[in-house]
Amino acid sequence: MSTQPVAGKQNSNAVQAPRPQRPPNDLQYHWLPFTGNRDFKSNPRLFVRAEGMYFWNHRGEAVLDACSGLFTCAAGHCRAEITEAVAEQLGRLDYTSSFLRSHPLSFELAERIAGLTPGDMNRIFFVNSGSESVDTAMKICVAFHRARGEGQRHMFVSRERAYHGVNLGGTALSGMVKNRESFGPGLPGVVHLRHTWLPENRYARGQPDAGAELADDLQRLVELHGGHNIAACFIEPIAGSTGVLVPPRGYLQRLRELCNEHGILLVLDEVICGFGRTGRAFGAQSFEVMPDMMTMAKALTNGAQPMGAVAVRNHVYDTIVDAAPEGAVELFHGYTFSAHPAACAASLAALDIYAKEKLFEKAAAMSAYFLDSVFALRDLPLITDIRGYGLIAGFDLAPAARPGLRGHEVQRRLFDAGLHIKTTGDAGILAPPLIAEASHIDEICEKLRAVLSRY
Repeated sequence: MSTQPVAGKQNSNAVQAPRPQRPPNDLQYHWLPFTGNRDFKSNPRLFVRAEGMYFWNHRGEAVLDACSGLFTCAAGHCRAEITEAVAEQLGRLDYTSSFLRSHPLSFELAERIAGLTPGDMNRIFFVNSGSESVDTAMKICVAFHRARGEGQRHMFVSRERAYHGVNLGGTALSGMVKNRESFGPGLPGVVHLRHTWLPENRYARGQPDAGAELADDLQRLVELHGGHNIAACFIEPIAGSTGVLVPPRGYLQRLRELCNEHGILLVLDEVICGFGRTGRAFGAQSFEVMPDMMTMAKALTNGAQPMGAVAVRNHVYDTIVDAAPEGAVELFHGYTFSAHPAACAASLAALDIYAKEKLFEKAAAMSAYFLDSVFALRDLPLITDIRGYGLIAGFDLAPAARPGLRGHEVQRRLFDAGLHIKTTGDAGILAPPLIAEASHIDEICEKLRAVLSRY
């Protein structure tokens, strides 16, 4: 098995490993997000080039990308088709606001996305990130209920161990302790279901059998707060950033039933699951549940441009629009860079790649081999649980002296070993690009085994 990237795999130009580059002389000016800045700046870990399945670090060494950047580069890095589409668009129309104006690509892209979403989820609102998509969806929920005469519905339901971005609304919805404790509740009126990890589901592959009854927490919250006060329930199909919590069988369907019963909108946060990660376009289709809205970002442009979107069912859009006077603004919300022309061009090119190369189908076909390989690591003493579905998997590490220390140590060692993954605390997350071959999966698991076996 070769550990080196294939030259020219994704672009027409042959790949050449970059020469080593010294880090910038002064690293103090950039305040890195979600990073121990003092630690990083004492031992910087920089990427200077990427192509296909690989990064190259500042030492000129290839680093296999086992997390698609940050769940972003589903078609691999530096796709020439996307680069050319963005450059061409910037040369033709670099910017226009979407306030009272727009451009043709925004409508073309909205139609293409609507062709991938389930059912009648045909209205697309463009934003610039997953965090913005969540806050936008929250506003749409409130606007919908107000338009139909139920303006008292201002409460939201989410889950423990959920991640819904870092804006005020997303921070309030999120159920990850470190993302919340420094900033307070973010917004009032958000309550949480229990998370779905159960000890009896350790090492469960795919959807666990136990835990569907946890969805009945929504009924308990309805009885406590009044269902008529709850606007929406936000759920990740697979809770990704917390370490890949796959929904128990029947769990999402039970939430859908309860939302229907109490007039609550169901919003699926597809920022990680969307665009092939589960083997279908969206997790909603893989798990056969129909939401009222979906949020998306990351792989929407293959990570080449910042972009997000909210997909909305027809009746939600129609209720809001029809309630406004003729000629009036119906939703007082939007961003300077909503539907940016270059981002639209990048997304259209990415969707073309996904379709032409059948990458969603490829992910589905590769899933069994990927999960077999990852679950084969369960013999390692450092690993205490493994979970996975489609082309995403998570594993838990035995903690060290304090929570998160083990995960941080493993990250540093994996970088030096030539492997890039995502860690959250002491959980590791694997989500390789959908172009991954069996040899890449082998390399990922061999490097993981080599590093984790040293403990």
